[in-house]
Amino acid sequence: MGTQASSLDDDMPGEIDFSKGTRGKFHQPGAKLSLPVYLDDQVQAKLAALASAKGIELSTLVNDLLRKDIELMELSR
Repeated sequence: MGTQASSLDDDMPGEIDFSKGTRGKFHQPGAKLSLPVYLDDQVQAKLAALASAKGIELSTLVNDLLRKDIELMELSR
């Protein structure tokens, strides 16, 4: 790597010193990242009502619905 900053580094102040930093200090091999999923307000309200009526968590209902959709997509191939 060169010493010249790329255009992506434009927002990094020059006075920050990483010379005593430790690479990978917080790295955990095999760590799983759960991505947030944002639902439209109307969809979330409807699903929350359905989950509540069934006495289950919203995430459980959404996962069940997605599993069924995935299965249907795979069957239609």
